[in-house]
Amino acid sequence: MDPSTSAPPDGGTVEEAPAGPPQEDRKARIARYVALFAMPFLMVTMMYATYVGTMHAPAPRDLPVAVVGAGPAAEQLVAGLDAAPGDAVDARLVATEDEAVGLLKDREMAGALLPPAEAGGTATIYTANAAGASQASTVQQVLAPLAVENEWRTAVEDVAPLADGDMSGTAVLFAGMGMMLAGYVPLSLMTMSLPYLLRLRRFLPLALVWSAVTSTVIWTILGPVVGAVDGHYLEFLGIGVLATGTVALTQLLFTKLVGPLAVLFGMLLWVVLGMPSSGLSLSIHTMPGFFQFLHGVLPLPAAGEALRSLLYFEGRGLGSHLLTLAVWAIAALALCLLKERRSGHAIPAAPAADGPGEPLPALAGGPVRAPRTRYVAAVLFPLSILVAVVGLMGSSMHKPEVRDMPVAVVGATEEQARQAVAGLEPSLGAMFDLRPADSVREATAQLTDQEVAGAYVLPTAPGGGAELLTASAAGPSQQTILRSVFQQIAEKQDMALETRDVRPLTGDDTMGSNSLYVAMSWIMAGFLIMAVLRGGAPELRRFRQFLPLLAGWAVGMAVWLWFLFDVLIGAVNGHAGLLIGAGAATIFCVALAAGAFTRTIGLAAIVPVMIVLMLLGVPASGGGLPISMVPDIFRTLQDVLPLPAAVDIARSLVYFDSAGLGGNLLTIAAWGGAGLVLNLLADLWLAHRARQGKGIPAEVPRAGAPGAGAPGKAAQADTEEQREDAALAGSAAAS
Repeated sequence: MDPSTSAPPDGGTVEEAPAGPPQEDRKARIARYVALFAMPFLMVTMMYATYVGTMHAPAPRDLPVAVVGAGPAAEQLVAGLDAAPGDAVDARLVATEDEAVGLLKDREMAGALLPPAEAGGTATIYTANAAGASQASTVQQVLAPLAVENEWRTAVEDVAPLADGDMSGTAVLFAGMGMMLAGYVPLSLMTMSLPYLLRLRRFLPLALVWSAVTSTVIWTILGPVVGAVDGHYLEFLGIGVLATGTVALTQLLFTKLVGPLAVLFGMLLWVVLGMPSSGLSLSIHTMPGFFQFLHGVLPLPAAGEALRSLLYFEGRGLGSHLLTLAVWAIAALALCLLKERRSGHAIPAAPAADGPGEPLPALAGGPVRAPRTRYVAAVLFPLSILVAVVGLMGSSMHKPEVRDMPVAVVGATEEQARQAVAGLEPSLGAMFDLRPADSVREATAQLTDQEVAGAYVLPTAPGGGAELLTASAAGPSQQTILRSVFQQIAEKQDMALETRDVRPLTGDDTMGSNSLYVAMSWIMAGFLIMAVLRGGAPELRRFRQFLPLLAGWAVGMAVWLWFLFDVLIGAVNGHAGLLIGAGAATIFCVALAAGAFTRTIGLAAIVPVMIVLMLLGVPASGGGLPISMVPDIFRTLQDVLPLPAAVDIARSLVYFDSAGLGGNLLTIAAWGGAGLVLNLLADLWLAHRARQGKGIPAEVPRAGAPGAGAPGKAAQADTEEQREDAALAGSAAAS
């Protein structure tokens, strides 16, 4: 079938559509462009305002911990914990050790303290890493000072350890996110390409099969391929079918109510609010109270906790999480039935298509495609996003291992430093890349330039202590690893070890994640605008038409994101001019690079663009895990991709005196330059296709829009269509 034409059911012909909306007046055009720019603005703002607002400085809030014992001494410990500033701890007295362990396994408690039987003994801190590695760390941070105050030694016992293949505890996170994506992304496409399949009697069997297939794909990736999940296929399948089906049914309800704009509701519930309330990344007891409430309500927390129960807690508490999902599914099904009975099968702003014969595009803003092509696109597009997210994130982060972390060893002389390196290398193996340095000044300069992760300073006199120089601004997890390893080395050598943080994090960035979120917001703003313009403004066919729009968007979004993160949230302080300038340059260059592909390939380009610009960039950036803890391929990509460069720009401006700024800006500029050249070549190719009558998007019939009517009504229908295509384009990119 020719991509620009299609035969309607009555056997007639459809004329080739013009490149732009017919007879669109100036006001309608302005309204359409406002809607186009509002879509990515809302998506970027919703996502990163929530993520930065909740995760930039998490602190314990009503953290439930148990104290084992009885009598005045134990009661005094409970009272002392409850008196912690800011209601950080919610302590409870339990009678026995077994009771405390049971509460941890039921996840009613985050941790427990067993005081020693006698003064000066060893207190035991119980944690459950399988309930969240960050939560277990928070428990130790809360309870360890109490042991120090009472002059107790401490021992930590993990009552629910993570599997060897899931040392980071992220398998349930990526599985849950995959189920959410599988549930809501397909409806964004089906609304315009296959609307007749959204009738409940047709949708239910399709949703059941799709949920089973995608759950199997997720289990296969995280299980046999990655090795993060061991067995439990049938139980995993059951949870996946329920979770994915629940989201799909609820998204269907939203679609029946508001049409293509349902993507905003879905994105808000499943992703934006779902992630911080899930407890799958950071402990829910470090989130604001509103998100603690949502933890017991939303599907992503329910799916994630159900998977935790299955994989790590022998099914304890599984029923309550499945009940949450079932309530959503039943409510959505009932409301969908009610909606269809009261107002029929029509979906707002969707084509009035009763079967596959209607001329419809496969992706927003694209040409009319045959039904078979539309079916294939509706399956492969969301499936490719699912495989990319779960596969790339799961494989890169499920089992972080330290390899070749660069550390300077400082001696009184260079020869002493070399001898120390030679003595340490056999015991440290491949974990560290030890480099001799002859002065503390040299090592500090290397830390500031981020050439090394830390510096181990040997004693300057016999019997003296050693010093460890770190930079938490380069990653607090990296600092924790260095402290743990070199503390053991100092103890073996009978030396005291003093740790000095030469580049500390600010109180508004205690996780060190702000630079990652700032950079991701720049990257997302860059490629999302091109996706939306491709879907909602097909009349823009020359590169020169895009340039002023992209320049204004880049500057405006950079200013807004700085204002959002700095002034409104208070997470990123100072450096306004440089951050705005770097942000505008990044957004503009990423838009150029993404546009070269969305203009030529269409919205199908969103998947490879998203993989290259975002998914590969996250593990390669060092913004989450240290770069020395991810597979080697990502270390190579660190110097190539725009996201790592943007992360380093934000981090360098705030913490490292702009060290390395020039090289990172050069990387961003290289992507922009390549995008510029490719866009100019795209102009030539599109002009050639236009001369051949190819590649011009066809119009899509609208519900209630007459085939031939007054010019004003036709223009209005076309304008509404392009706004809706923009919504679909935004949903595809944001997924």
